Amino acid sequence: MPASSARPKVTAIPVAKEPKRQRGIARVARLLDAGASVFAEQGYKAATMTEIAARAGAPIGSLYQFFPNKDVLADALVARYGEHVTAALDRICEQAPELDGADLADRLLDVMVAHASERSLALSLLDARWEQPGVRPGVLRESLRRHIADCLAAWRPQLGDDERQAMAVVLLQAMKSLAQLHEEKRYTGKSEALAQWRGWVRRYLSDF
Repeated sequence: MPASSARPKVTAIPVAKEPKRQRGIARVARLLDAGASVFAEQGYKAATMTEIAARAGAPIGSLYQFFPNKDVLADALVARYGEHVTAALDRICEQAPELDGADLADRLLDVMVAHASERSLALSLLDARWEQPGVRPGVLRESLRRHIADCLAAWRPQLGDDERQAMAVVLLQAMKSLAQLHEEKRYTGKSEALAQWRGWVRRYLSDF
């Protein structure tokens, strides 16, 4: 066969194994919790699969059974954070028609504050791996914007699509900024700054 017609070699990308039974689901949850702890303490590059398995009290083979390498485990932790945040946003969507602007603002702002430690870990994992193929922080961002836009559609059905999408961008940025202000350990005027930021978002939504 001529070299020009040879098919390129396809390399399979490792993916996490989905557990089928309740016992496997519980085991994966323990492995993810252990991975989160080790990554948070040691950083992505220094963490080892051996340490993570030991932290979970699991054989190393069990860890590799579900997560073929450290990248796959990190991806699973980022995905779990996204699932937790989007689940919280889905609950807000269900309640949105009954909320006024100030209430909706508070519910949205509280989402990332409530998941602050998970968010910090997810961002650190994405930052440590941003040069690797397949690492796309924008995927998570777009998913969150879409869920926020869905909440706005449930809250104010009369909003146009362009207006709703623009508001979702503004609100996601506001949510991230408030979480960052919360994460800073101490600074002069912290309580007042948090109150002012929250008040601005309440007023922003109250105008609609």
